[in-house]
Amino acid sequence: MASFKLVSNFQLQGDQPQAVSQLSTGLQRGDKYQTLLGVTGSGKTYTMANVIANYGRPALVISHNKTLAAQLYGEFRGFFPENAVEYFISYYDYYQPEAYLPSTDTYIEKDTSINDEIDRLRLKATSALLSRKDVVIVASVSCIYGLGSPVDWQEMLVFLNKGSGSIAMPFCKNWWIFTTRGMTSPLSVVRFGSEAML
Repeated sequence: MASFKLVSNFQLQGDQPQAVSQLSTGLQRGDKYQTLLGVTGSGKTYTMANVIANYGRPALVISHNKTLAAQLYGEFRGFFPENAVEYFISYYDYYQPEAYLPSTDTYIEKDTSINDEIDRLRLKATSALLSRKDVVIVASVSCIYGLGSPVDWQEMLVFLNKGSGSIAMPFCKNWWIFTTRGMTSPLSVVRFGSEAML
């Protein structure tokens, strides 16, 4: 069980204590489906933050669009500043799938624009899931498209600790990393603040 430290000046009010209790009990019971109802501004995010803190397991919060996901990401980061709250949305700023228009015999090629910062946030989220237990991932529906096997990801990671020495050169020359875009490249380090992930 992970330790989630909820930080807030809010107090549970109205139906919130009962909702937190019922949702937490449902999770313990193994209920597959539960619904939290509420109008905009009624404290649903705060209620869910309390449920996450009570349950003590990694959480996936899925939003139907990137804008709401960004809002929820900011709110959950505020509620859990000492835990890993990560952002996982589609890295495409623009995506035009290939298409064929038979009426004009026109083929339209696939066209995309990838946002590298969002790609880094996705990798950071994946890294947090593999290395921590106190994780909240806020995602858009694009998270349902897999990154591959978690076992394969775990086997590709190399964890480096400051002061633990250096990697032998033959290892570096032969190491290849698989990125989320399915390409291979020589060993590279992606930095996230003071953390580094290979």
